[in-house]
Amino acid sequence: MRLNDYLQIDESALTRFEDIYVRYRRLYEEPDGCYPMIIVKTPVQGIPSWEDRLADPMVMLRAELDALRPHLAIGDDRVPTVRVQFGTAQVAAAFGCKIVVPENNLPAAGSHVLTEAVDVHELAIPSLDSGWYGKLKEWTELWKENLPQGVHIQHPDIQSAFNSAHLIRGNDILTDFYDHPDEVGVLLDKVTDFMIGITRHTKAMISYDQEWFFDWGSLWKGFARISNCSMQMISPELYRDHVLPRDIRFFEAIGGGRMHYCGITDAVIDEFFKAPRITGLDVDCRKHDFFAICKQTGDR
Repeated sequence: MRLNDYLQIDESALTRFEDIYVRYRRLYEEPDGCYPMIIVKTPVQGIPSWEDRLADPMVMLRAELDALRPHLAIGDDRVPTVRVQFGTAQVAAAFGCKIVVPENNLPAAGSHVLTEAVDVHELAIPSLDSGWYGKLKEWTELWKENLPQGVHIQHPDIQSAFNSAHLIRGNDILTDFYDHPDEVGVLLDKVTDFMIGITRHTKAMISYDQEWFFDWGSLWKGFARISNCSMQMISPELYRDHVLPRDIRFFEAIGGGRMHYCGITDAVIDEFFKAPRITGLDVDCRKHDFFAICKQTGDR
């Protein structure tokens, strides 16, 4: 069944979204002349289980479209976007990690492929259809044929160089910083190389826009978003010395983007802002002082 008419956005709503996109751009381009954008949390009843969604691309797409309906009804600033939801371990799976699906939850890494740090020298950079990425392309192409007018596809989750390296190596990477720092660097470089390639590849599937991208129901400056949630597991110094150079290289290669952090350690946030091409940072403001972080950004 084709879903092009499953969710219909009328002309007045389409016009309103064009204005919303202008206002999102203004957050970056005219920070002194913009206004806050507000998205209301709107839980949806009756969404299929993750097992059902992961078994059928049309079931997942319908669930994504159903999640947009309350936002259309209340008229908040949530833009009409959907995402193929394959979880946070897609990069790790491309490198060979097993994927498991916990009960009614998103896929996750179920194994680590590097049992010894020195094995990283033999670790190949995957092809762009490795792991679940071939399936991601198939689902994305199918969704593009079925998207209602005005609905866009967001990037898949790519995590970050350290997040994925941690999944590939396991918790031993935490001691590798001290016992095998060179091997940690090799692993982070290989993951970064793959992330650059796969991000360009997946971006080409969903958008021709090289300066703006959709993420979490909003429009953002840049090309993509990385998630650095695992940075609370290492010191700010280790992040600055080992991970930040790879984050900088990633953002430089793709043309900038934003960073997500849901950790609770405050000190590392200062290090995030040392990436010249970072265009935004989102954190959990239940754990951090929003206004203090705004001051930390300085002239950025």
